[in-house]
Amino acid sequence: MRTALTHLTLTDFRSYERAEIALDGRPVWLVGPNGAGKTNLLEAVSLLTPGRGLRGAAQVELGRRLPGERAGRAWAVAAVIEQDGEPVRVGTGVEAAGAARRTVRLEGETVPPGRLADLQRQVWLTPAQDRLFLEGAGDRRRFFDRLVFAAEPAHAAHASAYEKSQRERMRLLTDGPADPTWLTALEARLAEAGALMASARARTLAALQEEIDGRGDRPFPGARMTLTGDWERMAAEGVELAEIEGRLARALAGARDRDAAAGRALTGPHRGDLAVIHAEKDRPAAECSTGEQKALILNLVLAQAARLSRAESAPNPILLLDEVAAHLDRRRRAALFDEIEALGLQAFLTGTDEHLFEDLTDRAQGVRVDGQALAILDGA
Repeated sequence: MRTALTHLTLTDFRSYERAEIALDGRPVWLVGPNGAGKTNLLEAVSLLTPGRGLRGAAQVELGRRLPGERAGRAWAVAAVIEQDGEPVRVGTGVEAAGAARRTVRLEGETVPPGRLADLQRQVWLTPAQDRLFLEGAGDRRRFFDRLVFAAEPAHAAHASAYEKSQRERMRLLTDGPADPTWLTALEARLAEAGALMASARARTLAALQEEIDGRGDRPFPGARMTLTGDWERMAAEGVELAEIEGRLARALAGARDRDAAAGRALTGPHRGDLAVIHAEKDRPAAECSTGEQKALILNLVLAQAARLSRAESAPNPILLLDEVAAHLDRRRRAALFDEIEALGLQAFLTGTDEHLFEDLTDRAQGVRVDGQALAILDGA
């Protein structure tokens, strides 16, 4: 399903009082000095999906705030998204300053945020992810779960159900009363959601690994990936979903005293990690150079985009690549642009220098970002 963003309007969002731009569905490169608002624009686009966007910011942080104003203003992001040539109007924002939850509207009707996943899927890479292999396991889980969610939107609901049941279980274990019947019911919910999470992660890993293994002709490093969690490993080995669920429920029941003493759950899919090996060097990604780590992550993101672009019953992805081009040599930049074009994807790329995008001049739209102003560049 061909998907493209063709019109975007921002109102009191981050640094923008009001900005509007029409797009033609091709890739877009955004150029401007640091602090001009390029990443803010990408963040606005990222909020056209469920969740908290590429920065993970709270809603109260997104409204424009002038010096002296204690709280951000009510903000809005409105867009036209074309699906196979048919325009769909969508918008999101908060109607009052300080609101904790955003509203989503589809063709003027209020809908749950999850409906955004029906319109388009997004894959993004930001400078904050440059240290993915050096940070804690939680950062890698969140990164990988975003990849899972893009292919299987139900994964977000399973993760939410798991987290909610886990909080309730830990409250009973630490604050009491530790009622065995209620704990058993919570552990059953945890096991059901956890087994579904582990299975979805294992499927995604297998699909991505197959995609990466077939990308030997690209100038990006190959990777061997594994999920280190016991439950994901079971799923990868073909253990039936019901068996994983039963084992997890028994493990949780047997760990009540230990978890109560620790003040946290010590078993479950919230404990796993994503391990990545640089295939050519046979070295863990964390031991590779900064440039190699960035290239590994980019190859993973491109593999995700490639596999999602082939899904016939779901919208193809939109790529958001913040300050990626500046970290690639000319050969890899050209390969990145060629792949975006070959996959027929709309991508948004940012940079401070126009020369970074000279290989995209006739294949994409260039937009100059200067403070609050957005201007299509001549000849782009």
